[in-house]
Formats: sequence, C-alpha cells, structure tokens
Amino acid sequence: MRSAVKTDVFREHRDDYAMPTAPTLIRTGPGRYLSVTGTGSAEGDEFRRSLGALYGTAYTIKFASKKSGKDFKVGIMEGLWWTDRDGSDFPSAPKGEWQWKLLIRVPDFVKAGDVTTALKSLRAKRGDTPDVKLETLREGRVVQMLHVGAYADEPRSIAAMDEFVRAKGLHYRGAHHEIYLSDPRRVAPARLRTILRHSVA
Repeated sequence: MRSAVKTDVFREHRDDYAMPTAPTLIRTGPGRYLSVTGTGSAEGDEFRRSLGALYGTAYTIKFASKKSGKDFKVGIMEGLWWTDRDGSDFPSAPKGEWQWKLLIRVPDFVKAGDVTTALKSLRAKRGDTPDVKLETLREGRVVQMLHVGAYADEPRSIAAMDEFVRAKGLHYRGAHHEIYLSDPRRVAPARLRTILRHSVA
C-alpha cells in the first residue's frame, strides 16, 4: 500500500492567514472549500446539523483520499456571515436574521464527485443530512485582523476595521469572513483567537 502524502492547506497558504493585531490590507488567493449554508443563531439546531454535515463530509473524503495515496489534514472551520439588510453589520441584527456559510478549505485534488460520494455515504448512515457543496472563494484584496476574546466582543474589532476602511477610502464587498483558530469547547472565551476578514474595493 502506498504511503499517503499529507497536504496541509493552512500551511500551504499561510500568507492568506496573516494575524495582524490591527486592521491590515492583504491580498488573498483563491481557495477551494467545502461549504454549507443556513440561517439563524450559531446556537441553533440548523447550525449544529450543518456543522456536523460539513465535518462528516470532510472526514469521509479525507479517509477515501488517503486510501488512494492523497491524504490531507482537515482544516479549521471558517464562516461567512451577513444579513439581508447589511452584510457588514450582522452582529447588531437579531440572531434569527443571521445568514451564514460554514467553510472548510480543502486541497485542489478534492473534486465535486468526491463530495457527492461522501454525502451519499453519510446519508446511508445518518439519514437526512444538509447539502454540502464544493466551491472556490475569490476574495482578493481584504482587510484582516486577529480578534482575541469572546465572539460577543467582536464588534470592537469590527469597529476598528470599519474605521480603517473609511480612512483608506475603501468600501466593503461581499460577506464578513471569520476564521476560527480556537476550539471554544477547550479554550476560555477571553482567549479565543479568530481572524476577521472582509473583502474591500
């Protein structure tokens, strides 16, 4: 049996995951992601089921790929957040209005057929499972910073990003992007580390 070559997309694209402590402009490259979309609070049942489907699909693909000699590390979770009224101001909206797309970055060798096969396997075991898709995200130029602290405290970092964007004569485009570096089940809220990102033009 061939030894699988293990790919770590976080390490391969480390420049995309810069962690400045103040808002900074960076240029990100295109990323290939597993994604699942939903609405409502992160404490809600839809979010929980979607998260389970996302990770279930990622690990099912990983184990199948490893058998063929192409292993990869299942990456950290990321998320796009917005509302119908204003994508940049979602934290101030009622949680029931939040819209989100949960993401896990995967190597380029993961194909749409791999996702279809993985979902079929998951549904055979679990029954009804939310749809997971494969997509490419092209954010390009973004403002980015590291937020340290509870998710509920993110508005202070977002406000700093807003001020930075206005001072540069730029404007947001697309959805607010969060990259979760810490596991909230194991890390105290005050020590959570989250990269905040938003495309600008």
